[in-house]
Amino acid sequence: MSKEILLNDLNPQQREAVLHEGSPLLVLAGAGSGKTRVITHKFAYHTKSNKVSPHSIFTVTFTNKASDEMKRRIARLIGKDMDSSWIGTFHSQCNRILRKDIKAIGYNNNFLIYDADDHCNLIRHILKEFRIYEAMYRGVASRISSLKSSLVTPSMFLSKTDGFGFDEKLAKVYVRYQDELRMSNALDFDDLIMLTVKLFEENPALLEKYRTIFNYVLVDEFQDTNYAQYRLLKLLAARDNICAVGDDDQSIYKFRGADVRNILNFEKDFPRAKVIKLEQNYRSTQNILDVSGAVIAVNQDRKSKKLWTERGCGEKVYHCWFNTEEDEAKHIAAMIKELYLKGECRYKDFAVLYRVNFQARAIEDALKDEMIPYRVMGGISFYQRKEIKDIIAYMRLAVNPDDNVSLRRIINCPPRGIGAATLSKVEHQAKNKSLGLFAAIKAILKANNVALSVREKLNGFVKIIEHITSDEYRSAADMLKAIIEKTGYMDFMEEDKTHNIYELIASAEGKDIGDFSDRAVLLTSMDDVNAENSVSLMTLHSTKGLEFPVVFVIGLEDGLMPYFKALQNEDEISEERRLFYVGMTRAKDVLWLTGTKKRRLYTKVQEQEPSRFLADIPQQCCQRIEKSATPQPLTVSVRKTVQFKKPMLYVVGCRVKHPKWGVGVIRECYGDEDEQKVMVNFPVVGVKKLALRFANLEKI
Repeated sequence: MSKEILLNDLNPQQREAVLHEGSPLLVLAGAGSGKTRVITHKFAYHTKSNKVSPHSIFTVTFTNKASDEMKRRIARLIGKDMDSSWIGTFHSQCNRILRKDIKAIGYNNNFLIYDADDHCNLIRHILKEFRIYEAMYRGVASRISSLKSSLVTPSMFLSKTDGFGFDEKLAKVYVRYQDELRMSNALDFDDLIMLTVKLFEENPALLEKYRTIFNYVLVDEFQDTNYAQYRLLKLLAARDNICAVGDDDQSIYKFRGADVRNILNFEKDFPRAKVIKLEQNYRSTQNILDVSGAVIAVNQDRKSKKLWTERGCGEKVYHCWFNTEEDEAKHIAAMIKELYLKGECRYKDFAVLYRVNFQARAIEDALKDEMIPYRVMGGISFYQRKEIKDIIAYMRLAVNPDDNVSLRRIINCPPRGIGAATLSKVEHQAKNKSLGLFAAIKAILKANNVALSVREKLNGFVKIIEHITSDEYRSAADMLKAIIEKTGYMDFMEEDKTHNIYELIASAEGKDIGDFSDRAVLLTSMDDVNAENSVSLMTLHSTKGLEFPVVFVIGLEDGLMPYFKALQNEDEISEERRLFYVGMTRAKDVLWLTGTKKRRLYTKVQEQEPSRFLADIPQQCCQRIEKSATPQPLTVSVRKTVQFKKPMLYVVGCRVKHPKWGVGVIRECYGDEDEQKVMVNFPVVGVKKLALRFANLEKI
C-alpha cells in the first residue's frame, strides 16, 4: 500500500497526527475516535515515507490482544510480517530486552517469570515463615507491587521506615521476597519494568544502543502508564521521537499504579510537544456521547474534548429504576431475549457492566432462567486454571531446578504422599544449607537421614523431574506430552478438564520451550479469545477496548457507583466518574442505565439512593423510567413487545424435517397465532428463521 493511500481513509485530525514529525506528539483520542488507526497508520507511514525499518519503531500497548491486533493491521498495511517487530506490551518488550542484556546488572538471562498467582503464593509462604497473619497476603502483594511500580527498591524502602509498625514488617517481607526471587532466578511482572529502567540508568552505553535502534517510540493507552513505565519511555525517547496516544478521561487503573498525571503533564515533560485532539467518534450515537460527555465534563483536572459523530442522535439513553436487584436482572434478561428473538441482535451484541463482581449473581440467575448463554469476562484465564498451572510448573522446574514456587506447587501433585511435614524438613534443610528446595531434597537423599518411606517418595519425585530434564524435545508440545506421561497427571484429573490439557499441548506445537513458557505467563484473562455467541458480563474495569451494540450499566447507586471507598476523596470520585464514562462509551446503539431501591450488600438488604453521577445527565438525551415491583416488558423503538398467546406448535430441542434442507433441531420458538416462527439449526445450511405457515415442517 502506497503512502498516499495510507492517508485516504483518515479524517483531518488523524491525518495531521500521522504526518506530524520533528517534535513529541500527544494525541488526545476520545472514546471510539480511531486511536488504533492513528498508531497503525503512523507506523506504516514511517516505514513507507521515511524508509524506516519496521524493526526500529518501539511500539507499546497494554494487552497482548491489543498488540496482536496491531501487528495484524500493520502487516496488512505494509505487506510485511510483524512477528519479530518491536510491537508488544510493556512486559513483553522489557522481557525481550532483559533476555539479551540483563547480565549487565548481574542477573542470569534464563530467568523465569512469576505471574500474579506465583507472586501471591511466594508472599504467603514468607508471611507464614515470619508468623505474620497469612490472610494479609493480597494486601502485602499489592503494596510490594506498588513500591516496584514506583521504582522503590527494598533498601530504599528500609531507609524510609521508622522501624516500627506495619511498614517495618512489610520491609522485611519485601527484602526476603526479593532474595527468594534471586535464589530462584525469577522475576515478577514489576521486575520486568523496574530492572529494564535499572539496566538503562546504570549502563549509558547500552541505553544509547537502544536509542539508536529505535527511531520512533509509539505508545498506546498512554493514560494507563505508571511511574516506572513512564520513566522507561522518557529514557528511550530522549530525542523527542515519541508519539503518545491516550485519553485522560479513560484513566481507570489507579489501583494498579497508573498515574493520570503522566498524560496531563506530557507538555511539561516534553516542552516542544504538539497536541492533536481526535473528537470525531465512530462508535456511538450522539445521545450516548452527549450523556457520557456531560458526566465526564464535571471532572476538574482534565483536558477538554467534545465528541461528535455522523451516526445521528439514535435512541435516547434509558435510565430505569427498579425496586430490587432481582427486578433489575429479570428486566435485563427479558430485554435481551426479546431483541434476540426478533432477530435484531445476537447474544454477543449485549454486555452487562457492573462495578463489583458480586453484582453478577442476580444477572446470571436471570439469564439462566431465560436460557440465555453468557460469559463472565475477566475471570480465570486459561493459563490460570489449576491443571494448566500444574503442568507448566513441571516444565519450569525441569528447566530451572531452583524454581522453589513451582516445586512447592507440584511436589505432591498428583498425590504422592509428600505432605506438609516432609516439605517442612526440606525447607529447613534448604535454609540451613542455602540451597534451593530441589537441591535440598537431593542433599537429604544423599545423607540418608530420613525414614525409608519418605526417602522413597522423595526419590520418586526427583527421578520424575530428572527424567523430564534429561530428554531432548523438538518443541514445547513434546515436553508437555512427556510431562503428562511421566507424572501420570491425567490419571488423577476430572474427565471434563482433560480437554484443557489437550488444548494446551495443541497451543505449544512448534513453539520453543522458553518462548512458550514466557507467553503462558504474560497472557491474562482479557487476552482470551471469545468467539462464542453469548452475552458478556464484566466489571467496568474490564471493558477497556471493547464495544457492543447494546450495553446495560447496572447498579447506579451511591456506594456502588461511585464506590463507597471513594466517597471521602475527590481524586477517587474523579476516577469513579471516569470509570462510569468508560462503561457508557462502550455502547454503540443502545445504552441502559439501571439501579435499584433495595440491594443485598454484604449479607444484608440496604436502601439505595441513585448515583450522584446521574444528576449530571442532560434531560433531553435520556428517558427516565421507574418500574413497578414486577416490571413488564418495555417497548422501545428498536423492537415491539412480544406477546405469547397460544401454545407453540413446537418446543426447543425437538427434531423436524424440511422438504429442502432435511432434518434439523428447533433452536427458538416465538410469535403467536398465524405469526408463529421458529429458528432451526440444519447441519447442511446452518440456522434458518422460518414462519410456520410457510415452512412445511414435519415433526420427527
